Amino acid sequence: MATERLQQLTAFLQENPEDPFLKYAIATEYLKLGNTAEALRYYEDLKENHPAYVGTYYHLGKLYEVLDRKEEAIAVYEKGMEVANVKRDRHALSELKAAYHAARGDGDDDDYE
Repeated sequence: MATERLQQLTAFLQENPEDPFLKYAIATEYLKLGNTAEALRYYEDLKENHPAYVGTYYHLGKLYEVLDRKEEAIAVYEKGMEVANVKRDRHALSELKAAYHAARGDGDDDDYE
């Protein structure tokens, strides 16, 4: 089932190669299938080519943490907080702040309010 979804999403992406939602969905499907390399490729593409797509930052940061790339995760959370703040996306900002502080191992300092 997940493989079928991935095939459908990939076909849609061929029709709309710059659609950030499709790239995000494909990354998520790869992650569900345990293919972290492909998930990482799509999340990093989103970060580089669609920096305003706020949903990328939390998931890319978490993936970096799983891959034991903590400093990169923290940097991604920081960038995501900036993007969420500019977009006034308080929900994403809250999630990113929690992930950021957990990755740093500190309390919830409200330095991105």
